[in-house]
This record gives sequence, structure tokens and C-alpha cells, in this order.
Amino acid sequence: MDLTAELVALVDRMEPDPGPEPGTSDHTDADLHDMATALLAEYNPKHLWVFAYGSLIWNPEFQADEQRPAVAAGWHRSFCLKLTRWRGTRELPALMLALDRGGTCLGIAYRSPEDDMHGQIVRLLKRELDAKPPTNIAKWINVSTTSGRLKTLAFVALRTGGAYAGKRPLPEVASVLSRAAGHWGSSAQYAFNTITKLEEHGIRDRNLWKIQKLMAEQIWESQRQQVS
Repeated sequence: MDLTAELVALVDRMEPDPGPEPGTSDHTDADLHDMATALLAEYNPKHLWVFAYGSLIWNPEFQADEQRPAVAAGWHRSFCLKLTRWRGTRELPALMLALDRGGTCLGIAYRSPEDDMHGQIVRLLKRELDAKPPTNIAKWINVSTTSGRLKTLAFVALRTGGAYAGKRPLPEVASVLSRAAGHWGSSAQYAFNTITKLEEHGIRDRNLWKIQKLMAEQIWESQRQQVS
């Protein structure tokens, strides 16, 4: 990789949390409880499988009893979510990964423990959803594995959502990721962790590989300009 931990450290920082944007709010515990209940009413699996394609691979925050390489047809990972909190600010919004329609996405399917399925979904919703009303939403999707097809819970982009950024040119994405940061840290750290962990699992996303190269070039150039 051209993007290294040393380069990321040059732009890594924390910014104050500006809170929800006007017209949005944080999800309440009751909101999350009701969404989990609705998801299980739609599909109540014997085993809860979760499809991970980004940060859930390197920072799952849940226990998994099993994992399998998986392919989600009809979806692709994309930096299509604009966030003004977490790893960005209102002045410099971040771009975060979500599943968007079209293409194919290689990822990991994780099977969580069988106990307290509702509670596990609530914890995932609390971690993954953006502000209310959300643009990154939970959805049951089918994936293929070497052991057969699975229905998994995944987080996908709602194209009509207020935080949907759509498809951006890769140099623009790299520029945002190289500069944006929030109270969870920098977008550069997020991108670096995601791409390196995908590599460890033998998953090389063509667009992400181009983005990390562009990020490295842009960080080097910004540092050179500061010195000169």
C-alpha cells in the first residue's frame, strides 16, 4: 500500500462533536428497540448473520461464532455517505462507506451468538445508523458463500436520504478522506483501517485501492506545501 500508518498519522486529529444538524436528531433507545423489532418481524432467522464490508470487519464490536467470505450481488461498497459528525464536521464533511445499488461486493458474513438476537440488532443499529432520519439503513440481503446462500443483515445507503452523496470522482473522495476528521478521529484513519483489513482477508477493492494511492499522493503534497 502507498498509504501508510505514518502518512495517516500526519493528518490524524480529533474535532469537537457539533451534534445533530438542524432537522435531524439522535436515535432514542425506543427508536432502536422498535427498529429491531420491525426487522425481526420482517425476517426472524434461526441464526443472525451480519454482512460486513467496511468498519465492521476491523472494529466489529460484537462477538462472532463463525465467519465466512461472502459475495453480495447487486451491491457495491462506496463512499456515498456524507457525514458532518463522527469523522467529519459541518465545515468539512466526511465520506463514509455504505452499500450502494449495483455491482458486486466481496465481504465477510459473521454469525453472532444465538442468544438475545434482538439486543444484538439494537447494538448494531446504535453503532451503524447515522442521524435520524437515517440514510444508512438496515436491510436483509442475500449473499453467496462457499457453503451456500445466506440471508444477512446489512447496512445500505438509502438514495433518497439526506446524507446520500452519490457517486463521486475518486480524486475528490481521496481529497475528502485525506482532510476530514471528527470526534471519532480522521477519515484517513478510517480508510486506512478498512483497506488494510480487507487486504488481510484477501479482498482488494479496485476503487479503494486507487483511493489509497491518491490519498498517499495528496498527503505527501500537502506536507510538502506546508514545509515550503
